[in-house]
Amino acid sequence: MGSPEFAVPSLEALLAHPELCLLVAVVTQPDKPAGRGQKLTPSAVKKAALARGLPVLQPLKMKPPETRAALAELAPDLIVVAAYGRILPPSILELPTLGCVNVHASLLPRHRGASPIAHALLAGDATTGVAIMRMEEGLDTGPVYGQREIAVPADATCGSLTGELATLGAQLLVELLPDILSGKIQPRPQPADGATYAGLLRKEDGLLDFSRPAVELERRVRALSPWPGAYAFKGDLRVQVLRAHVDVGSGPPAAVLAAGAEGVVVGCGEGALVLDEVKPAGKAAMRGSAWAAGRGVVAGQAFDLAAGAIDSRSPTS
Repeated sequence: MGSPEFAVPSLEALLAHPELCLLVAVVTQPDKPAGRGQKLTPSAVKKAALARGLPVLQPLKMKPPETRAALAELAPDLIVVAAYGRILPPSILELPTLGCVNVHASLLPRHRGASPIAHALLAGDATTGVAIMRMEEGLDTGPVYGQREIAVPADATCGSLTGELATLGAQLLVELLPDILSGKIQPRPQPADGATYAGLLRKEDGLLDFSRPAVELERRVRALSPWPGAYAFKGDLRVQVLRAHVDVGSGPPAAVLAAGAEGVVVGCGEGALVLDEVKPAGKAAMRGSAWAAGRGVVAGQAFDLAAGAIDSRSPTS
């Protein structure tokens, strides 16, 4: 069971090891509208499964009896879940004889929930990793079979770190699977302390609040790349911030302290943020220095400061 790109390496790892298991079906979310034309688009996992000739199930909901009946027909010994995007009810969790195993992109119990990778970056975590756990009714509260830790690169974005953890999770899954299937290892309960929740990201989470420290905003730019993306308003102009770094300078929050070859330097609550690459609404992505050279922004101007004011200018997809 999986949906986005994160789950594809786990699917491929299972297929690459037929001696471990027979993959009888793939379950993924229904096709969703995407792009400007809102054309129905299959998930990354569905595309990968169909390319390999695997049966694909796309239930609208998990609780109806017909969903359980369709899965029961497959008589699964084990269900592997990787970023499926739906909460599994007890009727599904109890269906396979060996239970449901989840590939989770954090070192549990830290960052339980739907967006663990982005939240690790937002928090400035020096390390992160993957966990293989047995699922239960609680949200990512189940006992853990094993974890693997990595250092978070200083320039990591959510996109780049997702790719790295997806590969790591797939590797750990197939390493542990023989012992899980044989019962040689039993999962250990998660520690009682240190649990945090990584909720779903919203488009509004990308709005940069220049009253905050620059180091936090730089992390936000990376954590929300590629989705939903960081942005700021300069009057009625919405500007996406694609890349940024922290500067030692200081000045009034949201004020443009400099705009030139060095980029666009914006004052923050602590320090300053240099906008290295931006995308003003209606224009292509460009270096901050190019935006300044075109007089799109000049020193002495200011971005909007009130980050909490989501009004009619709210971002669209």
